[in-house]
Amino acid sequence: MPREKPKLLDVAMHAGFFLLMAAGASRLLIRHSFDRAMVVDLTLAAITAVVYATGVWGWSRLGRAWSLGWLAAVLVCWLALTWRAPSFAVVAVPLLFLCLRLLSPRATVIVGALLTVAVIVALLALNEVVDPSLVLVPIAIAGMTVATVLDLKRTRGELAASQHRTGVLEERTRLSREIHDTLAQGLSGIVLLLQNAERSWGTEKAREHVRLAEEMAARNLTEARAFVRDLGVPVPLLDALHSLAAETGAVGGLEVRVHAEGELGDLPPATSAVLLRVAQGALANVREHAGARNAVVTVSRIGDHVNLDVRDDGAGFDPDAPVGEPGRGYGIAAMRERAAALDGYLAVETAPGDGTAVSVSLPVRGRQGADA
Repeated sequence: MPREKPKLLDVAMHAGFFLLMAAGASRLLIRHSFDRAMVVDLTLAAITAVVYATGVWGWSRLGRAWSLGWLAAVLVCWLALTWRAPSFAVVAVPLLFLCLRLLSPRATVIVGALLTVAVIVALLALNEVVDPSLVLVPIAIAGMTVATVLDLKRTRGELAASQHRTGVLEERTRLSREIHDTLAQGLSGIVLLLQNAERSWGTEKAREHVRLAEEMAARNLTEARAFVRDLGVPVPLLDALHSLAAETGAVGGLEVRVHAEGELGDLPPATSAVLLRVAQGALANVREHAGARNAVVTVSRIGDHVNLDVRDDGAGFDPDAPVGEPGRGYGIAAMRERAAALDGYLAVETAPGDGTAVSVSLPVRGRQGADA
């Protein structure tokens, strides 16, 4: 399993620890004579550094229980070192960030208070003149640091929750589009076929309608499984368009033709899925509302774009008129959302009595190509 790339804050925190340890050792060597006490102090400083380095090595390898034990060992070593050599009190700063990284907010406040007391005691030992700043400054720095980091953690948590809610809404929108374009339209077609079969029950025509309804149900089930698994179009695009044309013609009693121009075999799956869903939505509108006799589906590859047009000779409509029937009008909106998700666009040309043309254009290379 590859190691997690270290975060910038972790790198800065670890580097700060060793730099401040070096600063404390330098101050100790400069300000005091080299004797047995200094040897003990430097040995304890080396032990503290080695214990800390062990944790840095295992930072992304070991579990939480080990990390807490390691933090406790580092704090004990540092407290013993600071008690003997107050010069190492400055190391409390990266240790405080370490506590914020590994402990809960309540535990961080408790341990932070302990670190602050240790720093105050060390500063009072280093200075001959007692100054209120030796007490107030460590408290202020520790308080501001803890409050800032805890607030950042809270904000990050709120952002993660917001992103989760956004992801849930996007997934609901995706599922609603898929249900509208597959299950709802497929079931509508099956119902119409069965109604036609019932009206002509006992004839060869009725058996043909039942057979088509069975085929449509099987294909609808395949598409439902595909979008649940996010597999896109389960068959080649042209095959799917020809099947869709045949089903629409059988259900709606109109002639639907499919024309293809250019190379379409290398389309990304996401692009093929959007083209098929747009064709499904447009032909469903033709079947249910247009009263058309003929419809033509044209898919063409022009340079780095692929276009799909669905034209009918039906009644058309006023595109500026409000939607009268509740629940209608979602199909066009869903088609536009699909096209926009792949950096494409959708246009609708229609007028009362002049039929309707739905056109979608998608770039072949781009984000959807990367997802393929």
